[in-house]
Amino acid sequence: MRKVIVGAMVSLDGVMQAPGGPQEDPTCGFRYGGWVAPLVDEVFGEEIDKLFGQPFDLLLGRKTYEIFAAHWPYAEEGPDDSIAKTFNSINKYVATRKGLELTWKDSVALHDAVADVAKLKQDDGPALVTQGSTELIHSLLANDLVDEINLFICPVVLGKGKKLFDDGAKPAAFELAANRVSPNGIVIAKYVRDGAVKTGDFAMDPPTAAEVARREKMQQEG
Repeated sequence: MRKVIVGAMVSLDGVMQAPGGPQEDPTCGFRYGGWVAPLVDEVFGEEIDKLFGQPFDLLLGRKTYEIFAAHWPYAEEGPDDSIAKTFNSINKYVATRKGLELTWKDSVALHDAVADVAKLKQDDGPALVTQGSTELIHSLLANDLVDEINLFICPVVLGKGKKLFDDGAKPAAFELAANRVSPNGIVIAKYVRDGAVKTGDFAMDPPTAAEVARREKMQQEG
């Protein structure tokens, strides 16, 4: 089976929007495009290389695909030559409900993202790695299709913006498989799927009369 791996650069408050530049995605008045660039350091680069050092195909939402397709085919021989050649040589699976012209070589449209990704996961092949693509990630999380989450958590709070998680995510447990902190304060964490959410209880047993009254009040308040 193929794994679905979410790769995401996020702020402390979970915003993913436009990490790479001011014009990347200024929708809804987002003013902080390029917020990752000042924090990039050697460790960040090494961990990005690890993420893209394994066999993989890209799994992208429509808007991220359009951003990538306008950049990476033209980036070979530049400072990001290695990753450009990798991106340009692999398959790109694109979740799109609209007629989208797939100008980037080896691009494949997914018109029913959830069903198509579930089918792709059953095949033999490399991992499916997301970049950006918040709406797609929300759908994958809501349908328990994510096997691994690789986060690059940056020391910045952005307020409004497109976020990694929404209220539709299906509850799930993840285990920390690797972690590292870069000199500029980026927390890099790899989480792998680990069954259902586990719960415990710190309350006294039996509960005090005050605790019983508190619980009854909460039930009444809804």
